[in-house]
Amino acid sequence: MRLTDILQEEQIILPLKTSDRDETIRILIEKLANSDIFSDKEQAFQAVLDREKIMTTGVGNGIAIPHCKHNSCPEFGVALGIHASGVDFNAIDKKKVNIIFLLVGPESNPGLHIKLLSRISRLMSNEELRDQLLDSKNAAEVHELLKEEENYYFDLD
Repeated sequence: MRLTDILQEEQIILPLKTSDRDETIRILIEKLANSDIFSDKEQAFQAVLDREKIMTTGVGNGIAIPHCKHNSCPEFGVALGIHASGVDFNAIDKKKVNIIFLLVGPESNPGLHIKLLSRISRLMSNEELRDQLLDSKNAAEVHELLKEEENYYFDLD
């Protein structure tokens, strides 16, 4: 399994036009809601916000990875938004974030949850890829760039 097996082109928002963190998370949740990922999208939204209260998911370098494990999410889902001017996620480097991956999944599979978080982090550690994503013109281009980059990694199984 790869990140791009879970993250579908239809779950990528480019350009993402939101004004704050909570609105950004809600829009990404809505994008996944069309995929039957949730039994209750409002509970999932609240679970992601509750996770943000523990510690910011703005990891620096213009990246945020809001996520949760919750029983309202029987399947794993990933959505991605790319915001041209950035959103304040209270990131650890105090800068706005432009690339936001939302990851939700069941509490029953913490191992895969951690592997997906790790894969996103590893992919986003590549500055050239981050720049290419920010320069992308559409969701198809973003998805293709991620697929190509993932070819350098092992599957998550």
